[in-house]
Amino acid sequence: METGEGAGGPGGPDGQGIRFGCASFNQDSTSLALGTKTGYKLFSLTTVEKLDCIHESAETPDVYIVERLFSSSLVVVVSTAMPQRMNIYHFKKGTEICNYSYPNNILSVKLNRQRLVVCLEESIYIHNIKDMKLLKTLLNTPFNPSGLCALSINHSNSYLAYPGSATIGEIIVYDANNLSTVTMIPAHDSPLAALTFNASATKLASASERGTVIRVFSIPEGLRLFEFRRGMKRYVNISSLSFSPDGQFLCASSNTETVHIFKLEQMGPSGEDEAATWSAYMGKMFSAASSYLPAQVSGMMSQDRAFATVHLLTSGQRNICTLAMIQKLPRLLVATDDGQLFIYNVDPQDGGECMLAHKHRLFGVDDDQDEGTEPEGSEVTGPAQAYPSYAATAALPASGPVTATLTGYSEDGGAVKGEVIPEHEFAAGPVCLDDENEFPPINWCRDGTGGVQGRRS
Repeated sequence: METGEGAGGPGGPDGQGIRFGCASFNQDSTSLALGTKTGYKLFSLTTVEKLDCIHESAETPDVYIVERLFSSSLVVVVSTAMPQRMNIYHFKKGTEICNYSYPNNILSVKLNRQRLVVCLEESIYIHNIKDMKLLKTLLNTPFNPSGLCALSINHSNSYLAYPGSATIGEIIVYDANNLSTVTMIPAHDSPLAALTFNASATKLASASERGTVIRVFSIPEGLRLFEFRRGMKRYVNISSLSFSPDGQFLCASSNTETVHIFKLEQMGPSGEDEAATWSAYMGKMFSAASSYLPAQVSGMMSQDRAFATVHLLTSGQRNICTLAMIQKLPRLLVATDDGQLFIYNVDPQDGGECMLAHKHRLFGVDDDQDEGTEPEGSEVTGPAQAYPSYAATAALPASGPVTATLTGYSEDGGAVKGEVIPEHEFAAGPVCLDDENEFPPINWCRDGTGGVQGRRS
């Protein structure tokens, strides 16, 4: 559920070094990671009123990529000081697991429990996350200056989506487990701006640089399922797309003040499933009238509009959004580049304007440039919590949801320390859940393809 910052944005290696370099939600939106001028921070998103800073590192300055693997102790960090090197840390132990260097600047990193994907401007590197072995290098990919790509969090298939063209909105869907291309989707007329999978990897949402239309496709077939119109009056830069945990809603944020939430629902044969509202009535009227209008006009009229919206206080700011279940209720979370996190309540029945539940500052007094500014919202510091090891998280089975409130994965590893999980079809060998042995020492790992060089600590 994360959204990486592009190289040209505030988090890119060519950025201006602002103290808030990047932000990303982890795969199940239970954690928020921030890259800063001095390092990175990790926040827990388990309650609305209280925001706990569970870890803060000041060892790596000017971080522009930080990604956490679910609720494990594994964190991937890239800094503007060394934009061609990826560092992987065990933050709970305060140790570096390994680092890898690439021939050009790293633009984005995506990970699930099976694969770690590194995206450069014209190449993509796919690693086995259990031992960081380089499995595949996709060379000469279309020019991708923002590092746009998406990796499904469902590691039983590990679908990877990335632009298939630099001039039009083609999407390549790649199977990162079997290392083969699945399909190519002609999604938009303009170049792609945003991509995201739903939790089960059965749907893929996309938006183009125009930002007026968001489309949803079936995976792996690549058939168009839904088309949503964000607006008709102006082009915008869509910076973030995210499905809800159950896949029934899709949120989109941009450089405007409005965040849109769309509902993915199929109409019944006679339309009984649609509520008897004025908008529903007008939708039926538009649908009936579209048969008499030119195709371009009728297509525009038949597209679904937002089910719910949020109006932020300001526009023009970079932000990321996600939909999550917090305290058993659906919420919309928006992190903005001025260091604030907004949490809104979402009405899953009636939609409409979402109500602000809480606002948190992601930087305290010591972090603010203005020393007289008091932190807003709730306290953002708290005691570190006990989190499962990376190996425990990576070894979780792919079968079904294990929590009542979130479709996805449990926060507890579900395994006893020291227990050995039998080898499965993708792992290089047994995964030991003893923290001290989960990363056996390897001096150097080299691969001749693409010039990638890795070091195990």
